[in-house]
Amino acid sequence: MSRMKKGSVLIINRVLLSDPFSPAMIIEAEIHNQGRRKMVVGLGNPGMEGTRHSVGMTVLGALAARLGVADRWRGDKYVSGEVILSEVQQTNVVLLRPRLLMNVNGVSVAKAAAKYGVKAEDILLVHDELDKPLGKIAIKHGGSARGHNGVRSCVDCLQTDVMPRLRIGIGRPTGKTSVDRHVLGRFTTEEQKLLDSVLVQSVDLLLSQLSQQDSQQDSLLPSSPAGGRQAAQKRNERARSGSPAEDSAAAQS
Repeated sequence: MSRMKKGSVLIINRVLLSDPFSPAMIIEAEIHNQGRRKMVVGLGNPGMEGTRHSVGMTVLGALAARLGVADRWRGDKYVSGEVILSEVQQTNVVLLRPRLLMNVNGVSVAKAAAKYGVKAEDILLVHDELDKPLGKIAIKHGGSARGHNGVRSCVDCLQTDVMPRLRIGIGRPTGKTSVDRHVLGRFTTEEQKLLDSVLVQSVDLLLSQLSQQDSQQDSLLPSSPAGGRQAAQKRNERARSGSPAEDSAAAQS
């Protein structure tokens, strides 16, 4: 993405985020803050379900079906998305399908996080990954967007990069096919057969992530500004060790 285009997207993110909470939204946020919540977001483009770029939405749909709540999607105008409130092993879970374009998906995610009382580290983004072949999936624990516009929008709007992601491989185009045409295209018949098993594996992995009990390290690690995750980890490590020599060395580095 060119520097000018990237700057324009950042401005759009900020403008769309400028809508204030109504009193009713504040009351609802307080209600939803009772108990920790997690959120799973299927990144994609509205109206383009079934394309490679929107495979995150496909995975989210498979998760909703596994949970038996696929008929409970409801539109939420405030968050510009569709939402399901569910539960996985006593953990309250919000499923979110943004209804904004991929480049500004983060606006929907940030608004939903505020409304439903979900911390950034408890937001699991599901998205397509060019650098992995179809059939490969992987969890990434925060960090840079790695060139993915939807993830970049989430990092910008949430102002942190700690969100874990489930990356669904779609592979790179072959021959003379452009990247844009590849990601916006639909899976071939042969690819669809492989995708079916990918959906099963992805839902299994999501349920595993949602069922995990919060570790002590997670509770000690606060949300960090974008690009500051490693620095936050080092600060917490120094705090636990209580070593003034390490603090001094870090200050000089």
